[in-house]
Amino acid sequence: MTGDRVIRFATAAVVCAVAGFAAVVSYSHIYGLGRTHGQEGTAARLLPLSVDGLILAASLVLLHEARNGRNAPGLARLMLWLGIGATVGANIAYGAGYGLPGALISAWPAVAFIGSVEIAVQQVRRARGPEAAQDAPVEPTVPGDVEQALRAAYVASVAAGVPLSQRAMADRFGLSRRKVGQLVAQVIASGNDHVPNSACLSGSPK
Repeated sequence: MTGDRVIRFATAAVVCAVAGFAAVVSYSHIYGLGRTHGQEGTAARLLPLSVDGLILAASLVLLHEARNGRNAPGLARLMLWLGIGATVGANIAYGAGYGLPGALISAWPAVAFIGSVEIAVQQVRRARGPEAAQDAPVEPTVPGDVEQALRAAYVASVAAGVPLSQRAMADRFGLSRRKVGQLVAQVIASGNDHVPNSACLSGSPK
């Protein structure tokens, strides 16, 4: 395992741990805020999940799209920002009774969770870059190189006394019979010392 891979795994582990800790603290803050504002029982327990769960759902969409090299849907970004606003506001409201320090301290878990998610998204995007480069299609052979290779093969076959037919060269090099005929004519017309005049007949289709 390379050093870069170890760093990526370690970063992912720390990011997940920080996000988990922050989510638990944020849950307790929103739960407590809901209890003091008329939410009881199941409603109070599920309220934090509806807020932080929305952030998690939108973040997973962002991670999936980043992993596949696509831009995130607008709705996912909108829901993410709504969730961020709701969780930060709720955490600040929970600590507001203890003054400015209490509000800032209570807001920190929400900020830490959001920051951890953004770090994860950026890491996935950076990791995807080299993979995308490896997956890039190989450039096809330049047509000029194919034509040159055909000419050389034809000259060699004539010199060996077994000229290639136009059909055989068309199949081998992926060119049309018409194009092969033109290239054979060019070779003969060039006056190549290795191509006798009789090769004109040898290059005809078979």
